[in-house]
Amino acid sequence: MYRSHNCGELRATHNNTEVTLAGWVQGVRDKGFMIYVDLRDRYGITQLYFDEDQSSKALMETAQKLGREFVIQVKGKVQERTSKNPNIPTGDVEILVSELNVLNGSKTPPFTIEDETDGGDDLRMKYRYLDIRRNPVKNSLVFRHKVAQAVRNYLSNDGFIEVETPYLIKSTPEGARDFVVPSRMNEGQFYALPQSPQTFKQLLMVGGMDKYFQIVKCFRDEDLRADRQPEFTQIDCEMAFVEQEDILNTFEGLTRHLLKEINGVEVDKFPRMLYDDAMRLYGNDKPDIRFGMEFGELNDVAQHKDFNVFNSAELVVGIAVPGGNAYTRKEIDKLIDWVKRPQVGALGMVYCRCNEDGTFKSSVDKFYDQDDLAKWAEVTGAKAGDLICVLSGDTNKVRAQLSALRMELAERLGLRKSDEFAPLWVMDFPLLEWDEDTERYHAMHHPFTSPKPGQLELLDSKPGEVKANAYDLVLNGNEIGGGSIRIHDKAIQAIMLKHLGFSEEEARAQFGFLMDAFEYGAPPHGGIAFGLDRLVAILGGQETIRDFIAFPKNNSGRDVMIDAPAPIDDEQLQELNLKLNLKS
Repeated sequence: MYRSHNCGELRATHNNTEVTLAGWVQGVRDKGFMIYVDLRDRYGITQLYFDEDQSSKALMETAQKLGREFVIQVKGKVQERTSKNPNIPTGDVEILVSELNVLNGSKTPPFTIEDETDGGDDLRMKYRYLDIRRNPVKNSLVFRHKVAQAVRNYLSNDGFIEVETPYLIKSTPEGARDFVVPSRMNEGQFYALPQSPQTFKQLLMVGGMDKYFQIVKCFRDEDLRADRQPEFTQIDCEMAFVEQEDILNTFEGLTRHLLKEINGVEVDKFPRMLYDDAMRLYGNDKPDIRFGMEFGELNDVAQHKDFNVFNSAELVVGIAVPGGNAYTRKEIDKLIDWVKRPQVGALGMVYCRCNEDGTFKSSVDKFYDQDDLAKWAEVTGAKAGDLICVLSGDTNKVRAQLSALRMELAERLGLRKSDEFAPLWVMDFPLLEWDEDTERYHAMHHPFTSPKPGQLELLDSKPGEVKANAYDLVLNGNEIGGGSIRIHDKAIQAIMLKHLGFSEEEARAQFGFLMDAFEYGAPPHGGIAFGLDRLVAILGGQETIRDFIAFPKNNSGRDVMIDAPAPIDDEQLQELNLKLNLKS
């Protein structure tokens, strides 16, 4: 037996008990005639004590040779510490060591295994197995486990069945590039890794499973943005014989359960917002509603003067920054520089101070009088002491730019509090979106999303106006889940694929298996998928997902610890009948 107790469980009630512990050396304090060693495992830290009056010379010599991260086993008696440590649960006791076994030595770690470490991101990712020993990462992984268990328990108790679906599947267009896997036994043919189990969960509904879920790995070979991973985890769910309202109620329940179970927070309201309203009021389809600063569209009150920057714009839009009139001119100039960064892309920013005496002072006073500026304040909801920030340009671009500014200002003002949770359903997304590069429509979600009832006939005449029977669940400005009512009729699915540019032959080649299944009594069905990585991070009060993933990739999609992806040798290429044609 390597240990009778772990390093986090001993208390004063264990005094005079003989115990065996094992773990890693956190630190050594050698006082000459006595040595203190902090022993660490997943559960905590226990202080070990060696004393030359009570320990043999050989034992003292062995203890003096211990280094950080040595793996050791000790036996000894629990005794009361003379100098207690109230900062750790085991701080009232220590172990008077009678036997010490070095199970494995350790090189000096490349960074300190402490909560506050001296290791940078790249170094810690290279030695991720060491980083996991640190409390912030270890606790994040334990936290992820708790969330996943709570999800499984809730869904299982609600009658959902967990079913595993294949990882080696057929490549089907679902929005991003597939990772492909060559088949040795089927020359010249390839599997794909699933972007989601979408078609399989629909087939499970055809198979009568009724309520399915799976915590599943998904894969997308896309250019990585900040805090994205090429492999990610979904809580994937599907239900048969349901309408949209059934799904919203079910997964409001799951979200409430998680917030209560994991965070101790009661959330009653799950407001609903139309996609069009989210874009108009917040500039994006996943608004953070923990704070205000809603957009005010100023075209009607700003395009009547000789200011051509506004007159030539498709949209003039502003927000009121609470207390922003206190900003100095230098601080406002920095804001203007911030929106002009390439990541945001604005050409500039107009501002207006709302003075305490009810007057206004703007950067365009040459063109606008006090009555004009008062209308700006009315439209944006600005009050005395606020600052109005105004951007203009093409509608889609300027909304995205002002949305980025709104979030940045909220961060600076401390309005994005990690212990506050504001869920929101965003509804009625467009079914299709126009792609300028390919000059055709693409599915905004995926090709199996049903149009809203009564809108199918618009596909021929006004395809861009058709709304999807789709919904996203947003939490604190992050999309944590998205889903839709699916098409379950073969004829309607064929119409949808036709409008997405598939010929009958292409549709048959890509989705024939699903179309065939629809001919054997497919029930009405729909579902949702939660991004587990993102959900766990938000519940854990963080914005980034990396520390909640055991072995993450970097922003280039590389695992720097195992050095992957990597070349394969010529013999493997020959077995797979592959030849490389690399661009120089």
